[in-house]
Amino acid sequence: MYCKEHALSNHYYDVITDYPVRVLENSGFDYCYYPIDDFYLLYVNEDDVRNTNDYFYDYESIPKIYGLMQEQGAVGFDPNSLIVSGITQIQRDPLRLTGQGVVICVIDTGIDYTNPVFRDSEGNSRVLAIWDQTIQTGPAPEGFFFGTEYTREDINRALQAEDPYSVVPSRDEIGHGSIMAGVAAGSQLSGEVSYLGAAPNADIVIVKLKECKPYLREFYLIPSGVPAYEEGDIMLAVQYADSFAEVFRRPVVICLGLGTNYGDHTGRAPLPRYLDKIASKRSRAVVVCGGNEGNAAHHYQGNIGDRSRTGDNSIPVEIRVGERSEGFLLELWGNVPDVFTVSIRSPGGESIPVLRLGIQDSITYGFVYERTKITISGMLVEPASGEELILMRIVAPTPGIWTFQVTSNAEIHNGTFHMWLPITQFLNVPAYFLEATPYITLTEPAMAETVISVSAYDAANNSFYIESGRGFTRTGMIKPDFAAPGVNVTTIQGRQSGTSLAAAITAGAVAQFMEWAVVQGNNRVVESREIKNYFVRGASRNYDILYPNREWGAYGNIVSS
Repeated sequence: MYCKEHALSNHYYDVITDYPVRVLENSGFDYCYYPIDDFYLLYVNEDDVRNTNDYFYDYESIPKIYGLMQEQGAVGFDPNSLIVSGITQIQRDPLRLTGQGVVICVIDTGIDYTNPVFRDSEGNSRVLAIWDQTIQTGPAPEGFFFGTEYTREDINRALQAEDPYSVVPSRDEIGHGSIMAGVAAGSQLSGEVSYLGAAPNADIVIVKLKECKPYLREFYLIPSGVPAYEEGDIMLAVQYADSFAEVFRRPVVICLGLGTNYGDHTGRAPLPRYLDKIASKRSRAVVVCGGNEGNAAHHYQGNIGDRSRTGDNSIPVEIRVGERSEGFLLELWGNVPDVFTVSIRSPGGESIPVLRLGIQDSITYGFVYERTKITISGMLVEPASGEELILMRIVAPTPGIWTFQVTSNAEIHNGTFHMWLPITQFLNVPAYFLEATPYITLTEPAMAETVISVSAYDAANNSFYIESGRGFTRTGMIKPDFAAPGVNVTTIQGRQSGTSLAAAITAGAVAQFMEWAVVQGNNRVVESREIKNYFVRGASRNYDILYPNREWGAYGNIVSS
């Protein structure tokens, strides 16, 4: 209960560390901490934090903010996505795999537990538990310290009540979590409405994430009203989901339809690392989406080494910013052993000269004739990746074309650097690179090595979904693992598109496999890496395409039976 106040208050800054918290024991700080396996989630009084830009908590420790992978809607029921992925075939004889005995946990915006697709044939709820992090009036899950947990018994009592929400007040106001749960595990409906999820007999666990704290929304310049969730809260949700494998002795499939462009794009941030650890456990699997940033022009890749042969040691990177932009964070990641610097020119012609920051330093510039303020933070060796990071926080940028001149004044060895803008929904107006690359646009945590990462394609014509994130990782690791149907997928709110739906379909297919492997005893100790390779071996391949492939994945383009 002591940590509850810290976790919910905007006056306490959230920090994720992997070092022992005893280093703060004699600091005199007002703080609280909670262990998450090898990590610690710290809540530190704002009076003890000078500035999140230059405080000793490094970039790795500031929680990244994740957004929903939004979809566009259509109408009607179409089972084609389930058919081409082999799901409906193995729901029938002779295998009859429907996820029975498997737990699917969706970490998202909650669930509409009153919807018939989340009930069994007798009208009882198939939702095993809901942890609503936004409601503080009931008991938190055992071992956790905020939010309210509702059990299946609570939900069944609610369904029998005249007003269900007077018993279980948890709602999904946004609808994204309900869509994800329905695609992964919705019950088959007959009569006037037809519907079928991938694993219609699996048990469902839901975590409704609380919104990120206002100070983090301000730091990352995320527009008001846009759903945004903290890395630490997601890690707590993953720990909660993992507990069901111990308590109920059942296989657990964790499904995430969230993503972010913040981070080094190698899977070294805390959440991807933690997901890797969970995914490596027996009878667990983690499925994540590849994001919808492939066509957003939010990634730039440059190589000064290609130009240095002509004596040119710099590259101009241009970003067009729309009218009335509130601002954004821009990240530059440089490959070891090269050292990069940046100078900036505004659309109005004002310039920030080349800035040589120390090993870890920051400085803020204001323009004379423009409202824009830019804070530049440099980190020669970012702890998680070991590589150079230049973080630019750009407030109220003038509309037009901004030029970021990236320079390497030392001897050039590799010369490669990458720059990322935030995901689309974290920008209040468009901002994009004029010479963007669609590759290395998977959102985190899709770069995590052990988890199952999926891109999306259109099952109707076998074409790649143009918005889908594409691989590989910044260091060349092969991701995504494969593609799954993600266009015009039938949901409880009509047909919709997005990589989050591809992840939900894949999670249901993994639950089917878990039923065969763990529940039926064919391989009781299976985990994500093995499941991923079973799926890769069963995937459908187009032999006109060279694999591994940045769009379609490692060795296949369809989740198959």
